[in-house]
Amino acid sequence: MKKKLKVGFWEFIAGKILRNRVIISIFIVIITIFLALQWKNVGMTYNEANLLPKNHSANKDYQKFLKTFGEEGNLVVIGIKDTTFFTPKAYKAWDEMMTNLKKRNEVELIVSLNDLKKLQKNDTLEKFELVPLIDQKKTVDPKYLSEIKQQLFNDLPFYEGLLFNKESGSIRCAIYINKKVINSPIRKEFILNVLVPEVAKFEKETNIDLKVSGMPYIRTINTENMKDEIGLFIGAALFITSLIFFLFFRSHRATFISICILIVGVMWSFGTLGLFHYKITILTAIIPPLIIVIGITNCIFLINKYQQEIKIHRNQAKALQRVISKIGVSTLMTNLTTAIGFATFMITGNDLLYEFGLVTSINVIIVYLLTLIVVPIVYSFMPLPKEKHLNHLSKNYLSSILNSVENLVRNKRNLIYGIYAFLLIFSIIGVSQMKVSGSLISEMPKSASFFKDITFFEKEFKGVMPLEIMIDTKRKKGVMKSSTLRKMDELQNTIDSIPELSKPVSIVNLVKYSKQAFYNGNPEYYELPNSQEQAFILSYAKNATKNSKDNLMKSYVDSTGQYARITTFMKDVGTDEMEKVEGKLKAKIHKIFPSDRYEVTITGKALVFQKGTSYLVNNLIESLIFAILLIAGLMAYMFRSVKMIFASVVTNILPLCITSGLMGYFGIPLKPSTILVFSIAFGISVDNAIQFMAKYRHDLIQNGGKIKKAVISALHETGISTFYTSVVLIFGFAIFTLSSFGGTIALGGLISVTLTFAMFANLVVLPALVLTVEKWSGKQDDMEEPSINIYRDNYEEEDSNETIEK
Repeated sequence: MKKKLKVGFWEFIAGKILRNRVIISIFIVIITIFLALQWKNVGMTYNEANLLPKNHSANKDYQKFLKTFGEEGNLVVIGIKDTTFFTPKAYKAWDEMMTNLKKRNEVELIVSLNDLKKLQKNDTLEKFELVPLIDQKKTVDPKYLSEIKQQLFNDLPFYEGLLFNKESGSIRCAIYINKKVINSPIRKEFILNVLVPEVAKFEKETNIDLKVSGMPYIRTINTENMKDEIGLFIGAALFITSLIFFLFFRSHRATFISICILIVGVMWSFGTLGLFHYKITILTAIIPPLIIVIGITNCIFLINKYQQEIKIHRNQAKALQRVISKIGVSTLMTNLTTAIGFATFMITGNDLLYEFGLVTSINVIIVYLLTLIVVPIVYSFMPLPKEKHLNHLSKNYLSSILNSVENLVRNKRNLIYGIYAFLLIFSIIGVSQMKVSGSLISEMPKSASFFKDITFFEKEFKGVMPLEIMIDTKRKKGVMKSSTLRKMDELQNTIDSIPELSKPVSIVNLVKYSKQAFYNGNPEYYELPNSQEQAFILSYAKNATKNSKDNLMKSYVDSTGQYARITTFMKDVGTDEMEKVEGKLKAKIHKIFPSDRYEVTITGKALVFQKGTSYLVNNLIESLIFAILLIAGLMAYMFRSVKMIFASVVTNILPLCITSGLMGYFGIPLKPSTILVFSIAFGISVDNAIQFMAKYRHDLIQNGGKIKKAVISALHETGISTFYTSVVLIFGFAIFTLSSFGGTIALGGLISVTLTFAMFANLVVLPALVLTVEKWSGKQDDMEEPSINIYRDNYEEEDSNETIEK
């Protein structure tokens, strides 16, 4: 009864699909319309990727910092290095640009040369006054502007490293975006429709090149580039997969059917994103082209099987029934393994990867069901394929390839294992040279204009990636204590000595400037006041900053005076360098800030991303191991044979090892984008192993337990589909190398390389291993009929009850 139920299940499914093809077609159209309506919920992300779980200590520190001081990544900088800047024409254009930007509600504060303030002592009111550095009426005089340049570079050390580089003569302005709009679409509108046009206008009027950077600007331009690439990937994936499909099958009809299925699959993938209200990120942006690449392999298996059946008996009803009942079940298992590869990202604890893993795994199963249903239904309405459309099944070059593989498997297994061992040793040596990188900027398009601007700011101002140090004095008004200020100054001197970090900014800078102003602007007095000077100089400083809208330092001490922040910027460094920098800072902090009186935390977007990279590398390795065990468990359920599991898993681990080794040799680091390769590639590459093993088990029964005959038979029948699907997948993933994002390029290129080795492993190594492991069992010729679970039941009574009502 159980056996009949299993046999009847897939025949029942085939009958239901073919008898209710009109109703099912209408249902698919309804679902497509429903999911298309969900597109309105899909938007672009406006935040950087947070790679850490919410409960991670580094995330908690960062959230505490944001709660105390607000968003820290709200600075846009515009830089200039040109000898003609201090001329009336250039200054006028600069002043006009800054004035226009300052009027915008999106701008919270601008610190720029044209309205720069300097501290000036007012003995009558016992306060410092912020007075303009430049008299706007005199800016038409080149000599006056030259004097301003000399005063800025020689008499105002407070602004050195913040607004100018004394050694190179470069200038920059700081534009602080309103924190309320920094993570909203309003930021994008301001950057693209206001800031960029203003910069272009200045450059056109003065013929001076401006450099623009800062996290709000980078994020906006990056998002626009990512949006543009979605269409590129979908178009390229459809073109390359359909072209290869046509070259293999030589059928416009089959190609058109496949393209229609893939387009519907893409529509459903966007609809799924909208249904869950997920944003498009650097990962979810590649889901639609992934569905195209993976979905085309289902089309290849199903259409190839249909044409094989037509070539044998020319009975359309029987062919369509076998497509569903025979290929349907095996492709179900292969799609399950692919979905598992993606689903393992959901256990990392990271929201970005969770969304990617959930949506992709769901859509892998959806596109499988879509293909399984649509291909038989469409072909049921069409006439039988012509003979010319079946010629590819007996192409000479494929026969030659498979004959060569057969010869290797039969007679040269020791050679195969020798090559396997060599590649394994080669890979292990390469793996030992792998490094981990957490560079945020390295994931961005190197061809983009802002990338060149980043290098400018790294050279002139030591970077744009914010690194924050928050100091909790554990008492109100503790920041302005003389002892606290001196400790902060000592820490800032350490920061200033680290080459990867820029000159730090904190309340200490303002206190030093206050002393300079007290001594009539003499730059030699730019230092912390001594104990005798402390009381009246700080009282002057406090009076100067009360209710001042233009107070640059108001964001560096909280309203209670308990918390202070030191802001620095860092170069684009890798994980190893970042750990060294963090180690130096922590050593100094532990030395000068007693833990019973102070709590000091190092945070900021740069540090959070670095720690997120290390976290992901560790967790994704665990995810890969979990994926391998889960897929092995699925295969154990399917085949009930430890030897078969061993042969399949070992075969498909080799390509992963080779790819890891190549990454080590070519200096490609482990980072969020490259570590994704392994789970994805393993989940896909094992599909061909499952197809081969399923056919081998079936042929083993059909041939009365003759192992060698069954292996060779399975090799020749599944070899064509393995070759076709592998080539499509290799070129399909290769389209991601068209991206301008380094991470996406690495993802596509490495998966293509892995699948290339996986194709040859599944064609050559797997059949050889099956023969070897069966030889170990001593059952080479008359093996007893194995327990093969659903596969055996599906292939029994193959010719019975196969005529389906059309």
